[in-house]
Amino acid sequence: MTTGKVVVMGRRTLESFPGGMPLKNRRNIVLTRNEAYSVKDAVVEHSMEALLAELKKYNSDDIYVIGGDSVYRQLLPYCRIAHVTKIDHVYQADTYFPDLDKMENWTVAGDSEEQTYFDLEYRFVLYENQDVRPL
Repeated sequence: MTTGKVVVMGRRTLESFPGGMPLKNRRNIVLTRNEAYSVKDAVVEHSMEALLAELKKYNSDDIYVIGGDSVYRQLLPYCRIAHVTKIDHVYQADTYFPDLDKMENWTVAGDSEEQTYFDLEYRFVLYENQDVRPL
């Protein structure tokens, strides 16, 4: 879904990838407060203002926010749609995607049939933001 597109993430999300390297065949943009941080083959922005200015260079339909928690929360008001995989299992975690079902401006636009992978049940839910902020 994101091949050939723009992916936006925080530093820790990038560092969680194999070798801490950007995803191939995508424009990787990293948001971090660390002014000294840089990474090969990625654009690094150090503020929301700089990030939003960078994102204006791209078609908004080609921009995907892929994590983590802080980046999701900061950019969610600018997102028109959200593709969410809901897994029927409770995990111990320190980062969570916001619960769009509890946000008035987000509505379900599509919901897949439940699927199973080994013993995990999951489904894909498409949400639409009824109050999108322009970039």
